[in-house]
Amino acid sequence: MRIPLVYSEEVAEAITAGQPVVALASGVLRSGRDHAETARLVEDAVRASGSVPATIGVDKGRILVGLSETDIERFAATPGIPVLDNRDLPVVLARGTTGTTAVSAAMAAAGLAKLKFLSSAEIGGVHPGARRLSPDLVQLTRSQVAVVCAGARPTLDLGLTLEFLETHCVPVVAYRSDDFPAFYFGTSGLPSPHRVDDPRVMARAIESHWALGNPGSFLVTTPTKPADAIDDDEIESVKATTAVMVSTAEVAGELAAAHAKEFPS
Repeated sequence: MRIPLVYSEEVAEAITAGQPVVALASGVLRSGRDHAETARLVEDAVRASGSVPATIGVDKGRILVGLSETDIERFAATPGIPVLDNRDLPVVLARGTTGTTAVSAAMAAAGLAKLKFLSSAEIGGVHPGARRLSPDLVQLTRSQVAVVCAGARPTLDLGLTLEFLETHCVPVVAYRSDDFPAFYFGTSGLPSPHRVDDPRVMARAIESHWALGNPGSFLVTTPTKPADAIDDDEIESVKATTAVMVSTAEVAGELAAAHAKEFPS
């Protein structure tokens, strides 16, 4: 059995032409029409960096690889639309219903679609006391996708999160930074295992990871811009969250474009 993948016209043309494509989760659309604009801003940031965005959604038993403008408006206007983790995909696909994607589901879909890059503002991690583990971490051990993010939320146990990734041989590489970032905070206070400043070196590192036979992802972290960072852990700003999403998408687009030049299809 094959999972139906439906590519948007823009994404299909990019793949045919060998252009770089960056997958994006669509979970932001669950929050209503106002967040459709956030989705557009993130897509535009990918385009401005030289790549093509592919926002991932699920509709009528199919995985949509790239949402049209009509799709974005429809998803944002659908009351109670669920956000799907990877474990939800088989049931929702079988039922033929609709859903937006969290990071783990978007990663799985990107892997099926042979997309090498995914951008997310953050990934999940190990919860305090190790009581719970995000499905994002498990999916990072399974999908051959380079995930570009601004780290994880500071409310998680970031030390254990890094230990989990180390144990499962998922490289964590900071792009032009020394620290592991904490979403809309500039740093978690934890050093990154590796730093790479040259996008061509990053492209080679990503390909080397998979050439070594590793089945999982390659995690690239990039901190939010200093002007957008928040230094009060009691504050969660929608504006700051959007800024992180856009900033991360810019870096993902840049790295995907560099990768396409270094390893043309």
